[in-house]
Amino acid sequence: MVDTNISYFAEDVGKNLYRKKTYYTVVIEQEVLAKDKDEADTLFLDNGGIKHSAVNTDITETNNGVETLYVDADYSDSGETEYVGKVVYDDTEFAKEDGDVVIDTLADEVIKTPYTANEGI
Repeated sequence: MVDTNISYFAEDVGKNLYRKKTYYTVVIEQEVLAKDKDEADTLFLDNGGIKHSAVNTDITETNNGVETLYVDADYSDSGETEYVGKVVYDDTEFAKEDGDVVIDTLADEVIKTPYTANEGI
């Protein structure tokens, strides 16, 4: 017996069953707002990535007698976490009052620590 999703009947006697694995590379690029690279990496690790439950036979083509036996996704590699820009107020007169913000790709990746009462003493 062979494990297969192909339906076969008496009129199929003499036909051959073929199987083929095809490997695809899926690229997922995600973004997150974080105070620094370490927090961003933690957020990506804990809350990003691929939804493995969505990797199933629904993503395959199955026509003209072709059926899917299984689908799998494995982690392969990831790039470095890259700084893109900083959220800043827009360069308009009432931006602060109106809450108008933009991502400034030219702003320095300066990590500011929160103000403390002892600061400046």
